Amino acid sequence: MNSKNFIAQWQKEPLPLVAILRGITPQDAVEAAEILLDCGFRYLEVPLNSPKPLESISLMRKVVAERGYVGAGTVLTVEQVDAVAECGGQLIISPNCCPEVIRYTRKLGLISMPGIMTPSEAFSAMAAGASALKLFPAEHISPVITKAFRAVIPAEVALLPVGGIQPDAAQMRSYIQAGANGFGLGGGLYQAGMSMDLLHMRAQAYQQAWRGSRTDKN
Repeated sequence: MNSKNFIAQWQKEPLPLVAILRGITPQDAVEAAEILLDCGFRYLEVPLNSPKPLESISLMRKVVAERGYVGAGTVLTVEQVDAVAECGGQLIISPNCCPEVIRYTRKLGLISMPGIMTPSEAFSAMAAGASALKLFPAEHISPVITKAFRAVIPAEVALLPVGGIQPDAAQMRSYIQAGANGFGLGGGLYQAGMSMDLLHMRAQAYQQAWRGSRTDKN
């Protein structure tokens, strides 16, 4: 999916948030996927430095089916892209900008979300065919910097801050007004070993925060 097709689809998402489930185990994968789907999440990421990540991705794909997208994070090599594709993953998300990984991901028809932190990385990622850009870590990419990125990055390329995003409508709104199109949610949403009840509470909190961020755009 190229950037123009992705942004067209992404802009229709009622909850344009990526759930990052770092540390999740296969034992919790199915229940976590069901909880997140019930709370409106449609993009689920299992970082490859989680326990048995490919097994978790495979299990979650069966649950999600056509209702959303499942894939891997912390993808650093083309070999890892192959492994994710073989278990049914649809998303390839990286903490860095590796044109080789981006091009290979796109060759396989998967969604590519590389991490970028500078304009040079952003344009390298776009040239390689990235579907969207992950602004990472967002703790170092403020709304002011996001606005500067948006001034030069085409509107058809989605910008998704990742890192330090809280269930806070005001924080989300500040990024949205700067040109962000959604967010990736890590430790604020999920932490290894947490209860599924707590995941449900946090997922609902982020859902409410997103809705709140859209009720007052001024």
